Amino acid sequence: MTAPDRATFSETNAKDCYHCGLPVPPRVEYQVVIGGRPRVMCCAGCEAVASAIVAAGLDDYYTRRDNYPQSQREALPQIVSKLEVFDRPEIQDRFVTQPAAHEREASLILEGITCPGCVWLNETHLMRQTGVVAVNVNYTTNRATVRWDTRRTSLSQILATINAIGYRAYPYDAQSLEASRKREARSLLARFAIAGLGMMQVMMYALPRYLAEGGIDQSLYSLMNWAALILTAPVVFYSSLPFMSGAWRDIRNCRIGMDVPVAAAIIIAFTASVLATVTGEGEVYFDSVAMFVFFLLGARYLELRARQKAASHLESLSHAMPATAHKLAGFPQSDETDVVPAGALTVGDRVLVRPGEAIPADGIIEQGDSEIDESLLTGESMPVKKVQGQSVAGGSINRGNPLVVRVQRVGDQTVLSAIVKLMERASASRPRLQQITDRVAARFVSVILVLAAATAIWWLDQDAARTLPIVVSVLIVTCPCALALATPMAMAVATSSAAKRGLLVTRSHALETLARATHFVIDKTGTLTLGKPSVQAVYPLNADRENVLLLAAALEQGSEHPVATAMREAARSALHAEQVRNVPGYGVEGVVAGRKFRIGTEAFAAELAANADTGEIEAQIWLADEEGMLAGFDLQDQLRPDAAGFVAALRAQGGQISLLSGDRQSVVRDTAVQLGIETWRATMSPEQKLDYVKALQAQGAVVAMIGDGVNDAPVLTQAQVAIALVSGAALAQGAADMVLLTGRLSDLTRSIEYSRRTLRIVRQNLGWAIAYNVLAIPLAMTGYITPWMAAIGMSGSSLLVVGNAARLAGERRAHRVVLVSD
Repeated sequence: MTAPDRATFSETNAKDCYHCGLPVPPRVEYQVVIGGRPRVMCCAGCEAVASAIVAAGLDDYYTRRDNYPQSQREALPQIVSKLEVFDRPEIQDRFVTQPAAHEREASLILEGITCPGCVWLNETHLMRQTGVVAVNVNYTTNRATVRWDTRRTSLSQILATINAIGYRAYPYDAQSLEASRKREARSLLARFAIAGLGMMQVMMYALPRYLAEGGIDQSLYSLMNWAALILTAPVVFYSSLPFMSGAWRDIRNCRIGMDVPVAAAIIIAFTASVLATVTGEGEVYFDSVAMFVFFLLGARYLELRARQKAASHLESLSHAMPATAHKLAGFPQSDETDVVPAGALTVGDRVLVRPGEAIPADGIIEQGDSEIDESLLTGESMPVKKVQGQSVAGGSINRGNPLVVRVQRVGDQTVLSAIVKLMERASASRPRLQQITDRVAARFVSVILVLAAATAIWWLDQDAARTLPIVVSVLIVTCPCALALATPMAMAVATSSAAKRGLLVTRSHALETLARATHFVIDKTGTLTLGKPSVQAVYPLNADRENVLLLAAALEQGSEHPVATAMREAARSALHAEQVRNVPGYGVEGVVAGRKFRIGTEAFAAELAANADTGEIEAQIWLADEEGMLAGFDLQDQLRPDAAGFVAALRAQGGQISLLSGDRQSVVRDTAVQLGIETWRATMSPEQKLDYVKALQAQGAVVAMIGDGVNDAPVLTQAQVAIALVSGAALAQGAADMVLLTGRLSDLTRSIEYSRRTLRIVRQNLGWAIAYNVLAIPLAMTGYITPWMAAIGMSGSSLLVVGNAARLAGERRAHRVVLVSD
C-alpha cells in the first residue's frame, strides 16, 4: 500500500490533532487521509505514526479507540536509538524465556495504553509482523506477552514496531511499575492537598455570609467573593483537572462517562459564581465547588490506595525471587560458591542457601535441614520443617540452617511463576456481576443528565433563583461512583485476601460462582485421600512378582499419577519402556524389550490380552501383554485427616455431595461409608464423570468440582467452578478456577464460607448504592439537598463502599499449612 496522500490544511476545520488530540500549532500543515477524509496532525511524529497505521490497513483503530494515545513526541523513549541492546543474550536472560526451539517469549510494559482500542491496535499490528507467533496485551496491567521466531525477527524489531505506532514498550520490571504507581498516588495526593487548603480558606469567607444572613456590607461581601474566587481557581484548574480531562476525552469520543456530570457540576457552579462575582448579582458557590472537589479527590485517593493494597500481594510475589544465587560449582568435592544471576541457573545446578536468604528456584534439598518460611506463597505464618530429600519452592525464605539445594525447576516452570501467571489471568477478566454493574453505571450517567435537564426546566418555571443550586446538587449527588465501585473493590480485596489464605483464584468469576454452588462433586484419589498410595498386594498370574513390578514401573516411569508413583516406589528400579502412550482414565501402554504391555483398569488391560482370564482375583490395577493377563495390584491410600470434617462441613452448609472415582466399587463404597457420603459412583471413566456433571447441570445445579490429577481435567472444565489441589497435576490446575495452595481440606471449607461472605459484601454494596440514589435523587430534585450536602453524600457513599469491601481483608488464619511443590 502506498503512503497516504497529503492534503492541504484548508480542507478541514479541525483544530486538534486527529491522532493524539493535542492542539495544532499555528501555520502547521501536517495531514493524513484516514477513512477517506483528510485528518489534521499536530507534528511530523503523529503524521508518521498515523501513516504507519493506515499503511498497515489498521484504520479501524480510530473507530475502536475510546481515548487518545500519548503523542509520538512523548512516546519515544531515549533508548529507541539503541534498541539493538535488547537482542543481547545477557540482557534477555532477565526477562526472556524459551518456550520452544527457535522461539522466545518476553514480558513487556506498554506505556500509552489508555483504552481497549489501544490493546486491539497493538495486538493486531504485531501479529501482522513477520516472525511474531503470539501476542497478548493485558489491559488491566498494561503488560504484554510477545512470542516470536528468532529465525525471522528479533526483539529490537518488535520494540521498534510498537514505537512506530505511537506506544512505548520496554522489558517488564516490577520496580518501574511500582514507581509509576507511586507517582500516580503522589499526584493525586498533591491535588487533594491543594483542594483541601483551598476549601478551608474559602470556607473562612463563606462562613461569615451564612452567619450574618445578609447583614454584611455590599463592598465587603464583594471583596470576600473575589478572595474566594482567587482561592477556588487552583482547585478548579489544578485539583479537578483529572475530572475535566476525563470528561473531555469522553465527549470527544461520543461517550458519556462518570466524569461528565462531575465536570459539568464544577463548571456550571464555578462559572455562575464567577459571573455573580463580576456583576455583583446572584449567589456564589465557591465553597461548594471546593468542598466537592476535595471530597471527591479524597474518595478517589482512598480508592486508589485500596486497589493498590489489593494488588500488593501480586507485586510481593513478583519481588520474591532473589536476583542472585550462590552456585556450588564443585559440590560435593568443594564448597566454594560463585555468585551468579538467579535467572542463569539451570536444572541440576546446586546452590547454597544461607539462613535468611530466599531460595532462588524450585528444588530438592540435598544437604541440611531447616525451617522454611512459605508465608508469601501459602499464607502460613509458621515456618515449615524441611529435611533432606524434600522439595522447596523458589521465593520461600530459609529461616534456619544452611541448605544445599539441587535445582529442579527454573524461570516460568517454578511454583512462584505459576502462581503469578494465574493471578494475572484472574485480574485480566471481570466477573459477571461487575460486567452488569459497569453497563448499568454507564447508562445511569445518561439518566443523570436527563434528570438534571428536566429539573432545570421545572425549576426555571417555578423558582428560577433556585434552579442553579438544585441542578448542581442533582449532578453531584447522583454520581454513580458507588455503583461502579461496588463489585470491583470487593472482588479485588477478596481475591488478594484469598491468596494470602492459601486459595489462589485464577478466574474472576470463581468466588462469585463458588458462593452460589449447590452441588459439590469430589474425586477420591488425591482429593479425599492423601494421593500417596502404596502397593498393598501383588497377584502374579503368568510371571514372578519382581518382574511384574519392574514392568509396571517401566510403563509408569514418565507419569505423574499417584498410582505411577506407587509402582515406581514398589519396584525400587525399572526397565526401559518405549512408545509409551497414556490413555487418561484407563491406563498406560508401552513397549518393553520388544513386547507390548498395558497397565491400568481391567477392561483396558484385557483389550490387549489374547487371554483375559483373571480367575477369581479382584484387583484395582492390572498388567497384561499380548498373550494374557500378567498380574493384578491392590493399592492402599489413606484418607486425609480432615476429610471427614470437610464433608460434614459441606453438608452443614447445605451442599449436595457426590463422590466420583475410577476405583473399584468396594473401595469407593468403603470410603463413602466412612465419610458419610450417600451419593457415590465407582469405576467411572473421565467421560462418565463428565456426563454425570452435565446431568446435574441440566437439572439446574451449580456444580463445584474438586479434583486432583490429569483424569479430572475434562470434568474440571465442565463444572461451573473447579478447584484443584496444588499437589495435583499441572493440567488439572490449568483447568481449574481455583487452586488450593495448602494441603488442608479445612482451608477449602473456610474458603467456601469466605466466598459467600464476599458475595454478601458485594450485594450490600450494590444495595447501598441503589438505595442511596433512590433516596438522594428525589431529595436533590426537590431542593432539599444543597450542593455542599451533595458533595459529602456522594463522597461518603463511595467511601462506604470501599470501606465495606476492605472488611474482607480483616480475617486471617492462624493454623499450620504445608506447601507441596511437586
